[in-house]
Amino acid sequence: MALEIIIGERKAKIELLSQIGNMIRVNVDGKIYDLDLMMVEQGVYSILYNNISYNVELIEKEDYHRYTVNTLYNSWDVEIIDSEIKYRRNRHPEDNDDVKKIFSPMPGKVVKILVNEGEEVKAGETVIIVSAMKMESEYKVKKDRIVKKVLVKEGDTIDGNQTLIVLE
Repeated sequence: MALEIIIGERKAKIELLSQIGNMIRVNVDGKIYDLDLMMVEQGVYSILYNNISYNVELIEKEDYHRYTVNTLYNSWDVEIIDSEIKYRRNRHPEDNDDVKKIFSPMPGKVVKILVNEGEEVKAGETVIIVSAMKMESEYKVKKDRIVKKVLVKEGDTIDGNQTLIVLE
């Protein structure tokens, strides 16, 4: 699984090569790192690299692909560009905040539906969770909306680009 991460003006390509327990091996722009990574509390991680300990706090922003990353001395705004984001940007270059349909770009399985028809949802609120390619993705609304129609139920197998939820 390869991702691009944008930190300020820098864009890095990151790929998880292996994971056994807390031990992970990642490739960052062609350089291999062996790390001991552990979540010590929600959103806070301890990373051991070359016998040096780093503590990192991730604070999720409204857009679930953007974070503020804090260390002891620095803070960064970070954007994660995964295959879903790349797909959406390529398929919908006109993408804006006026999205009225929630869909998964990949086939998968509906894990959890967090809204009901007629319900008001706030910007940034997760409405559905889908499992695809051994990963769970949370789909959130970009603007305050009302759920018009829920077209699937928990446990359903879905096709790529199938509309899951319609919003007003």
